[in-house]
Amino acid sequence: MSDLTPTPATSAQENAPSQSGEVRHTTTFFLPPASPDTRSQSDAPVVRPILPEGEAILQPPMDNTPNDAPEDAPHRIPNLGHALLFLAITGLFLFLTQFLILGFAHPSAIGNKASAISSIPPKLLIGTEALTYILALAVSWFVFPLLWKRPFPTGIDANPDAARRNALRLIPLGLTLSFAVQAISTVIAIPKDIPMDDFFRTPSDVWLVTLFGIFLAPLFEEILFRGFLLPAVAIAYDWLSLPRTPAAREFWNSNNKISTPAYVFSAVFTSILFALLHGQQTAFTWPVILLLFCVSLILSAVRIRLRSVLASTLIHASYNFTIFLTAFIATGGYRHLDRMNR
Repeated sequence: MSDLTPTPATSAQENAPSQSGEVRHTTTFFLPPASPDTRSQSDAPVVRPILPEGEAILQPPMDNTPNDAPEDAPHRIPNLGHALLFLAITGLFLFLTQFLILGFAHPSAIGNKASAISSIPPKLLIGTEALTYILALAVSWFVFPLLWKRPFPTGIDANPDAARRNALRLIPLGLTLSFAVQAISTVIAIPKDIPMDDFFRTPSDVWLVTLFGIFLAPLFEEILFRGFLLPAVAIAYDWLSLPRTPAAREFWNSNNKISTPAYVFSAVFTSILFALLHGQQTAFTWPVILLLFCVSLILSAVRIRLRSVLASTLIHASYNFTIFLTAFIATGGYRHLDRMNR
């Protein structure tokens, strides 16, 4: 058994899948119903043994989602359409918050010119991004259960029990990853002036970025990448790999499995997107992007292994916490920010 273990499933719903003195910035991390005799074993009631604390019940290929309604065919969620809807909701709120808040405060920024954007106070930029994340999650909390016929946390495989049970393993893993990336970053030639530096001009800016980077950004990014995109891309992979035969179509409609190759492909693909999303913060310094790609692969592996988005969120938050803790110590409690680029 692995050291990292999900909460033993006791019901169909619970069985869902699931340096030197210089401080260098690293990115913070975002068909007809099948007949009963054709259903997979995952859709039938299963008596699970009660295992000791720390034991795991995992039998890959894993169920994508539980089938709580026996009269319905199994569902694979979130699919690609759900992921695109989540991105559309986020994009809409991002546009509205920037148009309303940034437009009133800095009308010149609406043109998206680099000079105009750079003149916007970091507090306003972080504020609009935080508001976007909160609104997108709030709306998604009510919209997606209507599509999934199950609560939002269940649909994205939040699984807080797995995160709680493994917290003493997940947090050190996040801290270790962060220290390793920061140590490697000290020998990487990072440009002197990178976009992230704009958020480290004043102590109040840094405190705001710290709170955002530890609490809200990891949660949103993990829901996006590991909650929506990871299963969505894997489901699309399996669908495209499916032979175009009646038997294959019947098999697809009779179970909700996601294959191991699909998860591997999706983990790699979404990790590329994750690394590129954060690349702009370090002026696309490719060695740093490669490091972030590897970190994302680990986050994806933990999310798949524990069937828990909150487990990968805990690692992500611990990772970011270590970055800000290093900066906090090196700058004397954010009082000497000039040390950041020495």
